[in-house]
Amino acid sequence: MTTYPDPTWPVVVLAAISVADAVMCLRPMPFIAECLEAVRFPRKYWPVLTPIKLAAGAGLVLGLWIPYLSLVTCIALIAYFLIAISMHVRARDFTSRLFVNATGMLILSVGTAYVCV
Repeated sequence: MTTYPDPTWPVVVLAAISVADAVMCLRPMPFIAECLEAVRFPRKYWPVLTPIKLAAGAGLVLGLWIPYLSLVTCIALIAYFLIAISMHVRARDFTSRLFVNATGMLILSVGTAYVCV
């Protein structure tokens, strides 16, 4: 038995956000740099974020044709955003970066995973 996301639009939206986020991380935009600094994410690892986010976008899009790949990618994104939220909490960064950005993306990832099941 194989399963593909239905409807597909949540997967496409999450993929577009992931790719856009990757592009913004190439040379981190000021609000992204502020976020990374707020959670004390080491600057030497900043370049790793772009390929991770591009891989997420690619996994979501390819999952429209490859059974379960979108679901596996959503689960990876859920883990990513749980780690991001824990980093905000550890750094006591209780700003919109936590409550809007990281939590919002976690909710979007969970919702998209539900569509992929």
